[in-house]
Amino acid sequence: MNKIVFITGATAGFGAACARKFAANQYDVIITGRRLERLEQLAAELAAQYNIDVLPLHFDVRNRDAVLGSINTLPGKWKKIDVLINNAGLAAGKDDFDKAGLDDWDTMVDTNLKGFAYVAQAVSQLMVPHKRGHIINLGSTAAKYVYAQGNMYCATKHAVDALSHAMRIDLLPYHIKVTAIHPGAADTEFSMVRFKGDRIAADKVYEGLIPLAAADVAETIFYCTTLPDHVCINDLVITCTQQADSFYSVKN
Repeated sequence: MNKIVFITGATAGFGAACARKFAANQYDVIITGRRLERLEQLAAELAAQYNIDVLPLHFDVRNRDAVLGSINTLPGKWKKIDVLINNAGLAAGKDDFDKAGLDDWDTMVDTNLKGFAYVAQAVSQLMVPHKRGHIINLGSTAAKYVYAQGNMYCATKHAVDALSHAMRIDLLPYHIKVTAIHPGAADTEFSMVRFKGDRIAADKVYEGLIPLAAADVAETIFYCTTLPDHVCINDLVITCTQQADSFYSVKN
């Protein structure tokens, strides 16, 4: 019987790359996302290419009732989740603290913090009776270093870091692994979303860099899940070679 991976934010970026990586390694896959057409396309692709079972769940992690309703009513087979990749998240805007949009703040808190926690708790409740499982939480180098105009985004990713530590402690008696993955600059839709479709601003973020690709992060995540049962990578920061952290990089 194939293992099962549950991936939030699977319609693009790290989530989609993880879905392909785990499916290629014969995991059955639960994928979630807000964009139904993309979700259905990915589900069809994975099932056809890798001959696995795929369960697409269409919801927004900000909607607590939708999250709990979807996870609590999973069909029997799908409740036995081996790996959760808690990936859904975003940055909205990049402004000085006094000028930042409150709607942007709400979106980030509701997605990166509350939605993140809703999913993690609901899935952990399915793992606890089996005394096994692995939760992968997607943070950021912004979880380690606060940078100018990153205010609320950095705050939510610091919260992801703290909650990952809290989960690790509270779930320890149940042998559930918790790994926080903190990527640096990565060429996904992230900057396009942050700058609200401004391609020039988005491209400038990666100017002079060979950034991480989504597949690089997916490879790292998959590696973390392949270690022996007694080994857990608790916390991992991954950047491109030209980047040391949120502040220091060497550009061509």
